[in-house]
Amino acid sequence: MTYVIAQPCVDVKDKACVEECPVDCIYEGQRSLYIHPDECVDCGACEPVCPVEAIFYEEDVPAEWQEYTRANVEFFDPLGSPGGAAKLGLIERDHPLIAALPPQGE
Repeated sequence: MTYVIAQPCVDVKDKACVEECPVDCIYEGQRSLYIHPDECVDCGACEPVCPVEAIFYEEDVPAEWQEYTRANVEFFDPLGSPGGAAKLGLIERDHPLIAALPPQGE
C-alpha cells in the first residue's frame, strides 16, 4: 500500500508534502506531484499538510479519482526507482491522464 496524489494537486503543486516527506519519495511532474509507490514508507506525514486535500491512502482514494492510483504508479515506469526526488528535480512530463486534463483552477 502507498499514498496517492489525486486531481486536486493538478496545476497547484503546493509542495508542502515534499517538505514533510522523510524519504524524499514525492516527485514533481509538469502539472502534478507523484508519490513513488516503492519508495513511500506509508508514514502519512504528507497527507495532513496538503492544503488542497489531494493526498489519500491508496484504499481511501475517492471513487471519482481511482484512476490516479494507476497514474501514480505508471508515472514511474520509465524512471524505475531513482531513490529520491530531490536529485531529479522537475520531471518534464506527466502521466497521460494528467497531461490530458484542461487547466485546473480557472
